[in-house]
Amino acid sequence: MNSIEIQKLPFVTNPSIRERARIGLVVLASDYTVEHEFRLAFDALQNVSSSPPLPNSTSTESDGVEFFSARIANSPQITSATLADMQSRITATTELILPGDKLDVVAYCCTSASVVMGEQAVFDRLAAAQPSAKFTTPVTAAMASLTALQAKRIAVLTPYRDEINKQIADYLSAAGFDIACFGSFNEEMDPVVACIDDKSIEAGIQQLLDSTSSASPVEAVFVSCTSIRLLHALDAIEARLGLPVITSNQALIWHCLRLADCSQSLPGLGRLLTLPACD
Repeated sequence: MNSIEIQKLPFVTNPSIRERARIGLVVLASDYTVEHEFRLAFDALQNVSSSPPLPNSTSTESDGVEFFSARIANSPQITSATLADMQSRITATTELILPGDKLDVVAYCCTSASVVMGEQAVFDRLAAAQPSAKFTTPVTAAMASLTALQAKRIAVLTPYRDEINKQIADYLSAAGFDIACFGSFNEEMDPVVACIDDKSIEAGIQQLLDSTSSASPVEAVFVSCTSIRLLHALDAIEARLGLPVITSNQALIWHCLRLADCSQSLPGLGRLLTLPACD
């Protein structure tokens, strides 16, 4: 070698990207929406990082929080069998997220699969890869969100086929929620679900609310499925309907941030993202 070679040049290091809290997402390979909506919220998070924290919060820091994702192989056709088939791959997929580093929170990003497999089964698979992390799923986050909103009587809208709808309804009912009405688009292909537009979703919610008794009003609406893209429109929809509307992704974003001790309010993305963690 004729050129001068200088090895072991000195250097100093900065804190790594988002040193304060690392959130890992196990995202379905067929999902078009989760990362898009997380990025929308996390961009908003950086924009409000200098604003005051929520009352009674334990953290004033939002800068330094980031999410990192890995994709889990799955079928784009959503059935009980295809959802359950992912269980054996959860741990290996989680291990792909920042290998060798610890994550503070890990979320498995599929509502229906979390119900089909059960939350604890999902948590066990995540813990095999990240034993010190906190864990959530969309159904875990949705139930925590409804509790934070003090909503027990709910309307539920999904895109799923009948067999999945029954399991979702049974799961929420067993957790103590009173389902006043339940509706579905009955679409089993993830790529199609990701393209359902805002007006169709709002019209579906309105139809559900119209079917309920005014004597026993609905306290919140849960729109299930991480493929549903609605975060950008939630503020306007809530204003028109006059009640909280939460989605799987919005609930997951809120729960991940609160589990990571990030208490910042994110106005403009639905009422839930302005609330602190519930006890």
